[in-house]
Amino acid sequence: MSMQAVIQSRPGGRETLELGIVEKPVLGDGQLLVRVLAAGVNRADVVQREGQYPPPPGASAILGLEVAGVVEAVSGPSRFQPGDAVFGLVEGGGYAEYVVLDSELAIPKPDSMSWVEAASLPEAWMTAWLNLVEVGRLAEGQALLVHAGASGVGAAAIQLARLLGARVWATAGSEEKLEYCYNLGADEAFNARQEADFGAKVKAWGGADVILDPVGGTYLEQNLSCLNLDGRLVLIGVMGGGRSEINLGRLLVKRQSLIGSTLRSQPEAVKARLARALETEILPALRQGVIRLTLDSTYPLAAVAEAHEAMEGNLNLGKIVLTLFPVTAAS
Repeated sequence: MSMQAVIQSRPGGRETLELGIVEKPVLGDGQLLVRVLAAGVNRADVVQREGQYPPPPGASAILGLEVAGVVEAVSGPSRFQPGDAVFGLVEGGGYAEYVVLDSELAIPKPDSMSWVEAASLPEAWMTAWLNLVEVGRLAEGQALLVHAGASGVGAAAIQLARLLGARVWATAGSEEKLEYCYNLGADEAFNARQEADFGAKVKAWGGADVILDPVGGTYLEQNLSCLNLDGRLVLIGVMGGGRSEINLGRLLVKRQSLIGSTLRSQPEAVKARLARALETEILPALRQGVIRLTLDSTYPLAAVAEAHEAMEGNLNLGKIVLTLFPVTAAS
């Protein structure tokens, strides 16, 4: 059986993306075959498209790490059955009509939530939970510095930090994005592109106990300069370069930790734990209005290059989602 999917003949720019026909994925034990109705777009998709972030062994080479859709078939014991509405994190293959989703990573879609809204949640919120709660050990009363605060992960991190009772400093690249960060709950926000020394500004506010950074190289020195005693710098990307020099003496004396972290390579048991946190902690907070969805825009699957252009141009406030159906308010 075949299906439609976004395919690439070679790594490269947006022009390498096109719709094509491929074989439907084979259902493995403990998995769900899901008919995809919406798929989230992530920075990791862009990096993979460029050939710099290969999928894990055994994972689909098709782009796409988060989906929402309808269960078509089930293999092995599962709480789900055909016809169930689900969403969740996948290792790859989301930009397609069908994808396999590990049953332990699947989350029931609330009736009140659209397909697009559901697809916008897994990568951003599971990344935020992993790196703030489990890796960064952010605690009530501590301070978090979030770079790229208007991104999907940044928007989730700002809200999660406030949910945990932490103070939040955020950076973003425009006045519109700074206002967006404030509306999400940031205590202070500033344009790091225009600040010659953002480290001094953060230190003046009391420093950061945890820093969530997708930038890397160009920010490393200033990040460590404003990181407090016993602070944790959690590096989740290298958009600003993969190399930099640091003052190891300061790292030693201040007992700072520099931690590299990615979600995609985590063991399934870790991802399953994060999925349960999303289901039991984040969804109730959304229903209660304590936190809110951060959906920026949607594009039909055929306009995937345009979606990537928006992502690469940092044009989005929150999440970008691809749709595989006509979007309606009730969908």
